[in-house]
Amino acid sequence: MELELKEKIFELAREYYKAVKDKKAKDFIPVSGKIITEDDLVNMIDASLDMWLTAGRFNDEFEKEFSKYLDVKYAHTTTSGSSANLLAITSLTSPLLGERALKPDDEVITVAAGFPTTINAIIQNGMIPVFVDTRTATYDASPEDIEKAITPKTRAVILAHTLGNMFEIDKIQEICKKYNLWLIEDTCDALGAEFNGKKAGTIGDIGTFSFYPAHHITMGEGGAVVTNNPVIAKAVKSLRDWGRDCVCPTGHDNVCNKRFKGQFGKMPFGYDHKYIYSHIGYNLKITDWQAAVGLSQLKKLPEFLKIREQNALYLLNKLDDLKEYLELPEVTKNSKSSWFGFLIGVRENCNFKKQELVEYLENNKVATRQLFAGNILRQPNFVNSDIKLKINNSEILHSCDLEEKDYKLLPNTEYIMNNVFWVGVYPALGKSEMDKISDLIHEFIESKKRREK
Repeated sequence: MELELKEKIFELAREYYKAVKDKKAKDFIPVSGKIITEDDLVNMIDASLDMWLTAGRFNDEFEKEFSKYLDVKYAHTTTSGSSANLLAITSLTSPLLGERALKPDDEVITVAAGFPTTINAIIQNGMIPVFVDTRTATYDASPEDIEKAITPKTRAVILAHTLGNMFEIDKIQEICKKYNLWLIEDTCDALGAEFNGKKAGTIGDIGTFSFYPAHHITMGEGGAVVTNNPVIAKAVKSLRDWGRDCVCPTGHDNVCNKRFKGQFGKMPFGYDHKYIYSHIGYNLKITDWQAAVGLSQLKKLPEFLKIREQNALYLLNKLDDLKEYLELPEVTKNSKSSWFGFLIGVRENCNFKKQELVEYLENNKVATRQLFAGNILRQPNFVNSDIKLKINNSEILHSCDLEEKDYKLLPNTEYIMNNVFWVGVYPALGKSEMDKISDLIHEFIESKKRREK
């Protein structure tokens, strides 16, 4: 009876989806968006009918399938890509890691051209971010710049695979091993990218992912931390789950077989292990509704990635004749991009500025985005705060005291802030949208060329 009722509900949900699905042609081209199907809706309803509310069977299944897709040992879901980065950095402060645990005032190498929450967890944990420059075209940090920035206080490197394009992870991993540094791959914009057949996020010590609606798959809000290191995995799970020591799943008692048997800290012997806390943690778990959507989305990921690549390669070809004016994105050697977006740089010698081209596209209903924070050192969150930092191999600087000469230590980052933007290639778009983007850019540049004459 229960199964029959469920099937009726699911069938009605599918009918509802087909009845209300927006089939109107859109004249606006977004940079990103979610693609939700009837399977996603049915999974959400299935999770609702369980009335479990918090992470449950769908979350367990998603973590299992996500690990299998990436070919990684441990995957822990969390509330967002930002909290995934927070868990990744904070897990490396765990006493479980002994002498390799990160401490306040340790240095962590990163870049200034990217998303704030790749960096924020470094500062929130009392460490010092060390900023190196970003190359154009591939939009990654050079291994040479990273090695030059290393000091005896350097303990880790955290870098994002920018908009789906992998950084030179083989060379950077080699440097990290040489100097005994942790390597965190911020893979929030790069799910499905590969280097020599290995998935992004699985090559360094920790990988982080985001399932925000703009990303390759979505849970609405959500993220994940993955690793092959069992000690890091234990720390991540503890920090995510209030900092507790017990591994027993919510709603299950004494799976650990030491509920009333242990001595922990200075607590009384036998104190209930469910309430023993070994880390200063958070509650960053997701709900089973989110996991249910993620599980059905994961099945569609290969097709999503295929369409993203088709769109990007098509647009590359369409804009190839404009290389005199535009710097087009390049895929890092030996890697396969997952094309979160399509970056375009306006060359310095042009008779127009990025802002003009961006406004022309926006006025003609093509959405654009910046490469996130541009140069984050210029953002109000840095300018209005006294954050200790380093640029390349400089002495310690303070964010509120930075001057123009300091920003110019990162020339490519400045170029990216002033000259680079991106347009969408996500799976709801196709050749007609790529043609419109290309046609508008050509029209704009032709009009500038005519004026020049």
